[in-house]
Amino acid sequence: MAKYVFITGGVVSSLGKGISGASVGKLLQLHGFKVNMIKFDPYINVDPGTMNPYQHGEVFVTVDGTESDLDLGTYERFLDVYTSKANTNTAGDIYQTVINRERMGVYDGATVQVIPHITDEIKRRFIALKNDCDISIIEIGGTVGDIEGLPFMESVRQFQLENNKEDILSIHVTLVPYITAARELKTKPTQHSVNKLREIGISPDMIICRTEYQLDDSLKKKISLFCNVKEDCVIEALDASSIYYIPEALYKQNVDSLVMEKLKIKPKRKFDKTWFKKIKSMSKFDKTVKIAIVGKYADLKDAYKSIDESLNIAAAELKTKAEVHYLGSEDKDLIGKLKHYNAILVPGGFGHRGINGKIKAVTYARENKIPFLGICLGMQCSVIEASRNLANLEGANSTEFDKNTKYPVIKILDEQKNIKYRGGTMRLGNYKAEIKKSTLAHNLYKIEEVDERHRHRYEMNPEFIEILEKTGFFVSAYHKGILPEIVEIKNHPFFIGVQFHPEFDSRPMKAHPLFKGLINAALKII
Repeated sequence: MAKYVFITGGVVSSLGKGISGASVGKLLQLHGFKVNMIKFDPYINVDPGTMNPYQHGEVFVTVDGTESDLDLGTYERFLDVYTSKANTNTAGDIYQTVINRERMGVYDGATVQVIPHITDEIKRRFIALKNDCDISIIEIGGTVGDIEGLPFMESVRQFQLENNKEDILSIHVTLVPYITAARELKTKPTQHSVNKLREIGISPDMIICRTEYQLDDSLKKKISLFCNVKEDCVIEALDASSIYYIPEALYKQNVDSLVMEKLKIKPKRKFDKTWFKKIKSMSKFDKTVKIAIVGKYADLKDAYKSIDESLNIAAAELKTKAEVHYLGSEDKDLIGKLKHYNAILVPGGFGHRGINGKIKAVTYARENKIPFLGICLGMQCSVIEASRNLANLEGANSTEFDKNTKYPVIKILDEQKNIKYRGGTMRLGNYKAEIKKSTLAHNLYKIEEVDERHRHRYEMNPEFIEILEKTGFFVSAYHKGILPEIVEIKNHPFFIGVQFHPEFDSRPMKAHPLFKGLINAALKII
């Protein structure tokens, strides 16, 4: 029988529901259970693919090409699983599905309503992975009380009623704020949040309390009493220097045992603490490298969440601390600031804003022999830069930014030209790249074919490859021998641009070779 753990949140958003759920999942994995996670977001967008990163942070792409919430990246990194369309759901997608059925006459003329039609569709998606894992951990986005989240909470209530009590566990993540003036932690926000949840018909079995200070026994007892939760199920979640320390912090509070007791399951194997030890061993740093990420969303770290994680994971494997700084590509003093860094990374993005700054960063890295990694648009910027400054193709550009450029070194694919709807219409998900031998890419990957995740519409124009290669700028990997996937520059310590998003495949203790190569190159020039 499949088991389900529901994660809800209250008081404020961004409390770490995804990390809490992934940490519980990790503990259950270490007991031998097969675990996967599903995210439900209450917003009306069909997916976050067309949303501004300032609105929603990074768009994470699954191997099957689904544009999803950044929490799926957290799930993959913690649990070392590959997520897909079944792992991500939005209110927009669910409502669209139900409306499409109504238009096709599936409901046989019935009045279509939130209950039961929307809630039935949500519940159907709760069980999407039941045949693929022992335990599904289901995260409900937003906070309890949000009007758009009510159908999801109602679906959880119904699901609990329709299934055996021992098959379902409810965890509520909430905030215990510290009031500086009073020098006191306050439990009232948690009480109100749980009361709101209970009004809906959901009584949490466990409360994970986000706090900056330790909860003493009296506070735990108070929360237990007012929230109708056993005292040992009031869990302290202190801020941690690394999110990968959180599973062990929960383990020390017997969270895994409490979860298994409620779900009436026994460990499948002896608990494996090796993961904890390896995570701790990666926190001993011998050196520090300073890395500049030059992007247009520099004010929001979550816009580059997977890149940040990838750099830190790669640095840790090399016993190095990655000191990552985000520099706005529109910063007038960008070049002056770049002088203080050991490596430069230009990430992906869309639109013309900030492009000139990204190209200037590429020029600086190329001319000053600074280790450089360009990702997606960052790779395209390196093509534009080399075309203008090495091949002397004045005005060379992407047709995304200049439709009438004389030298369209980056262009849109023919099949993309008449796209009406933006969502889910790019080259998305895993595509193979064949790597040439005796190249930096081959030296890093150690293999001749790789599968990497993509999210883009524009491509490097093959018509300009020959003229660029005469300058020392060359393509080192292709998709099906036609579409350029990786570019490099000769006589440079580390200069590589990739059309795909390697950051989506980084895992703790499994650093992606491109990020590890960048850190290693930065160490050599310190």
